[in-house]
Amino acid sequence: MSTETLPDEALRDDVLRQAQADAERAAAAAGALIREMRGGEEEVMVIDLLNLIWGRTPQNSVLPREFVRVLGKTGNYIAGAFVDGELVGASLGLHSSPERLTLHSHISGVTPGFVGKSLGYALKLHQRAWALERGIDTIEWTYDPLISRNASFNMRKLGALPVEYLENFYGAMSDAINAGDTSDRLLVRWRLRDPQVCSLISKGVQPELTEVGDTVCISVPDDIEALRLSAPSEAKLWRTTVREKLTGLMRDGWQIVGFVRGTGYILRRASA
Repeated sequence: MSTETLPDEALRDDVLRQAQADAERAAAAAGALIREMRGGEEEVMVIDLLNLIWGRTPQNSVLPREFVRVLGKTGNYIAGAFVDGELVGASLGLHSSPERLTLHSHISGVTPGFVGKSLGYALKLHQRAWALERGIDTIEWTYDPLISRNASFNMRKLGALPVEYLENFYGAMSDAINAGDTSDRLLVRWRLRDPQVCSLISKGVQPELTEVGDTVCISVPDDIEALRLSAPSEAKLWRTTVREKLTGLMRDGWQIVGFVRGTGYILRRASA
């Protein structure tokens, strides 16, 4: 092996070790044990939990049992978060095409009693360490662009950035969270080895928005879920308005570079 490759390999090892330490620290702070779920019985536990979180039934399951069995058998990511021996959170991801070195995180959730207790953050850091151990440098997932807390979590807490707007990506959905709304999603990309991501996770240092190029802001409601219940027509107007603005700007070369609650999405088009 050429000695010219050693510095880069050493850097990769350092990032992996730090990611593992960050994952352990986050799990400890959340008071949780996070581990891979293995075998048919544990996979059923994950499906049952996700059905509970999304308000589904076994007849209308979030994921078919046989599909999850195949994912587990083929080495994809299935993890559970336990507090006092009880499964209260889960996450599932699958590999993208090999040359992209990407994991697609399909679904993650925690039970209502543990929302806001940093368990979701601990699950994502466990997922990051798991991916890096396997030479995967990027994780992607989708989220509803109208949910402010998720936008803030993805960008300000993890350092992931949206790269594509997906209109009605899943089609009509029948779970308790998404029923009655179109399933627009933003695809976010989390570059696991990016220095800004590493600094954000290990040191809590937010990436700075430099003064390069023009900047525009697209606002979103602070609590779209409550608005769907109290004023459904207004919620639908938010959907179409944000969709039109984001798709138009992104089509014209603008990139989402940040999110601030109360302000919204921050987009920039670099100067020529």
